[in-house]
Amino acid sequence: MQSQTEKLTFWENFQETYFSKSRIGKVFIYVVLTLWSMTTIFPLAWVFLNSFKESRAIITDTFKLPTDPTMQNYINAFETVNIGKSYLNSLIISGSVVLLVLFIGGLAAFAMARMKFKLRGLLQAILIASLLIPAFATIVPVYRMMINMDLVNTYLALIIPHTAGNLPFAILVISGYMATIPKELEEASVMDGCGRFKMFTKVFLPISLPSFATVGIFVFLWSYNDLFSSLVLVSHEKVAPIVVLLSNVSSQYGTDYGLMTAAIAMTVIPVLIFYLLAQKTFQKGATSGAVKG
Repeated sequence: MQSQTEKLTFWENFQETYFSKSRIGKVFIYVVLTLWSMTTIFPLAWVFLNSFKESRAIITDTFKLPTDPTMQNYINAFETVNIGKSYLNSLIISGSVVLLVLFIGGLAAFAMARMKFKLRGLLQAILIASLLIPAFATIVPVYRMMINMDLVNTYLALIIPHTAGNLPFAILVISGYMATIPKELEEASVMDGCGRFKMFTKVFLPISLPSFATVGIFVFLWSYNDLFSSLVLVSHEKVAPIVVLLSNVSSQYGTDYGLMTAAIAMTVIPVLIFYLLAQKTFQKGATSGAVKG
């Protein structure tokens, strides 16, 4: 009887340990996340590995590791299609957009979150409504404006529309974060003689860095990957970003798979580097330690 009871207890403990709902749920989540991550990792790994092969090897041994790696595809990318210039154009355009959006959006978000003024609710509703307007619906008037200002095929032809288009998102995200900052910090800064701008730069900006980093990553990605606006507004080779170059490579060198994979790999690399560098900001100062007890 005792041994049977011990067996029953052992089986109950085994079930509780390995078949509990929480454990099954965690296993299911990990399996789903692993499968989902593989759908992203596998295409990237395939592109990087094939960028070191010749075009013929990509066709015949597309899923095999490169037996004789070569850097010729990357050399051709710089010599044939001048990918270095397109890199510089993309960094100038996307970097300028990120800086302008964070500066203007940060100031506007501070006003929306910490100041009370008339029509504040209406302005916030307009910002939310503007997120529903697709870029395709505004490209014609934007193009006409750029022609009238003689800015087509210049850096400003993309910097201005991208900045304006990303400001509503930036203002809403940053203002939502700033609204959660304790009011005691604002009162303490007023007691120390801080004006509004100094309060923003010395108190709210350092605490809100995680929201600024989040907005900066998204804005950089959206600006960097915007092929539609780039084809319309800056199609000239001297100012064309790398996404336009990649589109031209696929149409002009469609059979040179080595060159295409190298161009794709070099297009993805800046995004990965930017994300890895900006990710550190998420782990830094939120509000911990901001109020001294």
